[in-house]
Amino acid sequence: MPITISLINLKGGVGKTTLTVALAEFMALQHDLKVLIIDLDPQTNATVSLMGEHEWKKQNIKGQTIVQLFRDYLENTHIFSAREAIVHNVSNIGGGITGLDLLPSSLDLIDIQDELIKIPTRGIFSQRPLTILGETLCEDINHYDIVLIDCPPNLGLITQNGLILSQYYLIPVIPDVLSTYGIPQIVARVKRLETETGVHIKPLGVIVNHFRKNSPLHTNQLHLLQLNAEKSGYHQVFSAIIPEATRAANAMDFTLPVRSLHDKYGYEVPFKPYQKLSEEVLSIVSP
Repeated sequence: MPITISLINLKGGVGKTTLTVALAEFMALQHDLKVLIIDLDPQTNATVSLMGEHEWKKQNIKGQTIVQLFRDYLENTHIFSAREAIVHNVSNIGGGITGLDLLPSSLDLIDIQDELIKIPTRGIFSQRPLTILGETLCEDINHYDIVLIDCPPNLGLITQNGLILSQYYLIPVIPDVLSTYGIPQIVARVKRLETETGVHIKPLGVIVNHFRKNSPLHTNQLHLLQLNAEKSGYHQVFSAIIPEATRAANAMDFTLPVRSLHDKYGYEVPFKPYQKLSEEVLSIVSP
């Protein structure tokens, strides 16, 4: 069974997807792990950064993206196939990274999010709308070492499906007021999910992203996050602080082919912080 980690923040624009992709690439290339990214975010940023828009459109037309997985349950169809939907050896590094796979998202996911509550349950105690993802993928994800789930910026049923499939979750933030404001809601909702379902989902911690060392606001907020970690229930702030860097944003452009992690992320920033972060995460979750 793989180690499965959801990445979530209730605010967009905190670099959640960039971190998901970077962690996956470093884990696959530097740690020789088989990694699957599940893109649950209808913005599809992880998808188009790893496989390109042209290939994504072909997958979406065939019904082999994450939206069809949920649509099958709503419409009682059987179009989605995990084996067909999972795209192998993705990334713009070296024409694709062996062992890094992707279950792509779809813009159409926006249209069905509110419909999922209509899916019938199997019995009085069934949590079926929460377990669709796990029910569908349970066999196909077992040969991966790590599964990273890029969740949408909300706590709806699609996000909850990702959390229920996970043993752990990460909260990426920019160290300002707005992007840290939703942390208590995330922690409280996950605890409630644990109570409701009996599934254990541990917080790995907060990842500070887009950090500006010359900003008093960022410095003060980082200190508060570190100070309140245990009391607020998110466990810790990772010591790998990801600085604000243009190269990190540019790295998400699939149309720019590169030969290596260093080509994509440089030799210092953000390469070294990403490298350190992947090592930190793996040191916690590895058996």
